[in-house]
This record gives sequence, C-alpha cells and structure tokens, in this order.
Amino acid sequence: MSDAYEYFREHAVTAVRKARALPRGRTKQKQRVVARVYHLLSKEAALAPNIHHLDEFRAARGLERQIGR
Repeated sequence: MSDAYEYFREHAVTAVRKARALPRGRTKQKQRVVARVYHLLSKEAALAPNIHHLDEFRAARGLERQIGR
C-alpha cells in the first residue's frame, strides 16, 4: 500500500464521522459525497499511485471547507 492510500483513507474515515454527527439535511448529504470522493481516491491510489489524484483531492477539500461554513 502506498502512503497516498492511507492518507486518502484517513480523510474518508474522518469525513464519514463528521457526516454521521450532522443532523439530517443538505449539509449531511454534501459531507457524505465528500466522504465518497475520498474513499474512491483511496481505492484508486491503492491500485496505482498517480499525481492526478491531487487535483481531485483539492476539489474535495474545497467542498468540505464550504460545508463547514
């Protein structure tokens, strides 16, 4: 396993925990989508390390920051 896999996986777990703590509604749905993106990135990183994952990761982080407002 690569370090990228573990890094993305940790973000996925954290995002899922954050989503579970939120009340029902649009914010919770968005947070769950972010968690899915991190999970998919971890799966892709496990198969083949690729620098293109960073752009997708940055987009997911940006969305997560918008949710936190």
